[in-house]
Amino acid sequence: MDVTDFYALQRGMAPLSTGQQGMLTVYDLGLLRLPSGILGACDPFANLMYPQKIALVPGDYPVRVTVADVSPEQDGSHLREAYLSLVISETDPVTVEAAPGPDGPPPPGYFFTVPVDAGTVAFVDADAMLRCMPDPSTWYEGLFDSNDANSWFSLMDAERPYPAGTANIVMPLAPNGENVVLSHSGWGDGHYWLLQTKDGAGNLTGIHIDLAVAGRFEEEPDDSGILSTDPPVPLPAKKSWLKRLLGQ
Repeated sequence: MDVTDFYALQRGMAPLSTGQQGMLTVYDLGLLRLPSGILGACDPFANLMYPQKIALVPGDYPVRVTVADVSPEQDGSHLREAYLSLVISETDPVTVEAAPGPDGPPPPGYFFTVPVDAGTVAFVDADAMLRCMPDPSTWYEGLFDSNDANSWFSLMDAERPYPAGTANIVMPLAPNGENVVLSHSGWGDGHYWLLQTKDGAGNLTGIHIDLAVAGRFEEEPDDSGILSTDPPVPLPAKKSWLKRLLGQ
């Protein structure tokens, strides 16, 4: 993938997958605590227990979302999340490539993807999730949609302290603030590329979920968990119980 057609963490006008130009804005979503160093990327409402995993140095990392104005008038009336990014370095990236999995990088020309079935993506410490979340049978009514102001749906709907459609949530059993950072997934459900960027010395600068909003996309995705070198077309959100969460 050519870094010149990659727009994560960039501000200003950029080409969109709709064929038009759109304004990009970057929002800070706080820090992700990563004590184990095993980053998990997933749809938190569908696959929190089975994230794509990437090994990093343990620590706390900034997470940012790049949002695109896809409205024809460029008046802010239609916004879509274009990238969810874990920032490792503030150095400008020189290369962008497929992020590796637990056993190394995918075959040349292929990319691991984050499967999305609930219109949301997230970063989490994959090891911390196993010890900081309660019984999964309680998640939906007890955490996600409890009608409480601190339910995950409510926190994502809120416009503060992070933009609506995003949240930074400490897991219920976390002893040291272990958390999940969430964002709506651009166009909705589908499979989205998991990418990494590097600086000129080959050092990692970030891990990114590309939500197929910014850049040029032409080919249909498959359902195999990896995609060919041609990026996926943007996918519409499914009509499901997450219509309210998606604002549709």
